[in-house]
Amino acid sequence: MGTGNVSIAKTLEENGYVVRLCSFNALDSYLGFPSLPFTFLETSAGITDLARFVDDLRFPGMDIADGASDTGGWRWYFRCRYEGEAAPNSSFNLLSLVQDYKTKRFYDASGIYPLIRSLRKALEKKESFKIDWWEDLCPQAGCFQTLMDGALVLARYEALEYPPKSYIKAFNQINGKPGPEALQTLLIALMASSRPDRGLEFLKTSGFLENCWPEIARLDEADHAKEFHPEGNAWNHTLQTFSHRKYNAAGEYDLRLSLALLLHDIGKPLAAGFGGRRFDGHAEIGARAAARFLESMEFPSELVNDVVYLVKNHMLPAALARLPLLKTENIMSSPLFPSLMELYRCDESSSFKGLEGYYENSAAYQAYLRNTKNPFRSIDGKKLSHQKHRSYPR
Repeated sequence: MGTGNVSIAKTLEENGYVVRLCSFNALDSYLGFPSLPFTFLETSAGITDLARFVDDLRFPGMDIADGASDTGGWRWYFRCRYEGEAAPNSSFNLLSLVQDYKTKRFYDASGIYPLIRSLRKALEKKESFKIDWWEDLCPQAGCFQTLMDGALVLARYEALEYPPKSYIKAFNQINGKPGPEALQTLLIALMASSRPDRGLEFLKTSGFLENCWPEIARLDEADHAKEFHPEGNAWNHTLQTFSHRKYNAAGEYDLRLSLALLLHDIGKPLAAGFGGRRFDGHAEIGARAAARFLESMEFPSELVNDVVYLVKNHMLPAALARLPLLKTENIMSSPLFPSLMELYRCDESSSFKGLEGYYENSAAYQAYLRNTKNPFRSIDGKKLSHQKHRSYPR
């Protein structure tokens, strides 16, 4: 949890307000899961009270909270509940658990401890957990919060048995289009989860993708050649790439890479065939589409630019070993190139090709890195004379 979150929560407590983790933050804490990259707090402080302590408090119109703030490099959402007020209905009973921020004690107002204890055991044993979705999780059709939570419980807790399509289709109608921040939060949460493919499939079946993220929904229209992609079309291929991600040094899934995986083939449905190329120029087309998609949700420009770089260049690593350095040196010198190689690895792992090409091109990249550090070699590995050897600034 971010330092800004800690200081504000402590300030609220010191001024006599109740502060509790709620929604996924409380459930993740109980299950021992890593936290999402933002925090939902339930508090007895009202909006006017919060405004005294939070300089950048945003309200109203959060779609998923009463107020929000980005402080100390951390995003957090407030749900205001006055002392003595009846507990609000959660979108799912599974998310009604709350945890006192100071004492770390859990409170179960809805009597769902038996359910989440059973879920925790199933997760620990990697077993399927069967529930009655209608009775145990109390859906509220037409509510974006419920739709978001339904996608995230599937993306985060893969032991949960996938619900029947008839259940998912009950979410087809959302009362009004969610705002950019709500959509951004949903996408970030999906990318931070271990199984975004399950959450995205849920959103597709519900009709959400077609209504709110048509750029992603169109991946289902781009059929692949079966000899290279037996997993099916661009939609199925994209979902499979997530299973090949690795945790970063912080024990998390990298948001930049995850977004690039989601969007790397977004240009295929828009690209025309040319000669023997079925999706000619899809990387460049996809880079522009990815920029529009992320900008519509008001992602930071730095992140957008990084994802655009990855999408635009995602085809290059496959040709690294045979291209002259004149064409690849500038791209390989980018600090983003290791992420581009990870995108390439996940992409290749989700196809019929296997990883032979990845290892060959990785070797070419490693040779380039070694040569750039060797003052007696040119970047293509040739020996330099004593007069010509490279020097580096101190």
